Amino acid sequence: MQRLLAVVGDYYHPESVIAEGLEESLSSWLASGNVSLTYATVDRLAKALQDKPDAVILFKDDKINPADENPIHWLDPDTEQAMLQYVYEGGGWFSWHSGLASYPADGAYISMTRGYFKYHPEQKPVRFEPVVSTAKDSSEHFVIDPSLGFESVEEHYFVYCDELNTNVFMRTFSEDGESIGGWSHPYGQGRVCCLTPAHNLHSLVLGEMKQLVEACIRWCARA
Repeated sequence: MQRLLAVVGDYYHPESVIAEGLEESLSSWLASGNVSLTYATVDRLAKALQDKPDAVILFKDDKINPADENPIHWLDPDTEQAMLQYVYEGGGWFSWHSGLASYPADGAYISMTRGYFKYHPEQKPVRFEPVVSTAKDSSEHFVIDPSLGFESVEEHYFVYCDELNTNVFMRTFSEDGESIGGWSHPYGQGRVCCLTPAHNLHSLVLGEMKQLVEACIRWCARA
């Protein structure tokens, strides 16, 4: 039995919507009885990691109240250290959409993800295109199905990504330019996968998107 732990929902992304998209993506796997999915709040994340789940899904901005003049950040040093240690010792980590947003660019968490959200323009059609790697070894990198490209009216996340030290498997295109949509790499004994789509429920439940999310999580969990 594989065990997944999810921390989802923030000011801009209602927990119920993200959970719906996640559970739809994993519906066949969950129905098989071979995997369990539980949710944790940020204040219980460090403790939950002690149970060594097979993979963690983080879809949550670091700012609790981003609209306020002085926003509060939830990621404290103890939780951050627990996250890094969990992955370094063999855990799988899926940093999804806002799981890359508002975290300190020079912080330890971003040193693990090797990329972070910078900004997005107004929503408009965005094309998400797979980058097929020549790498054959999926233990080192996530290998994407080349059929999993799609287009949707979305937030076009423009990101920083340390391309020399990760494997880019998706690029994104809109009238505002080009960016990177997905990357993966080992971290210690563990695995890290980062994915920028999607913000909207209509994108989260697209067939290609659901397949992509499930494949990313399976890779993180070594399933």
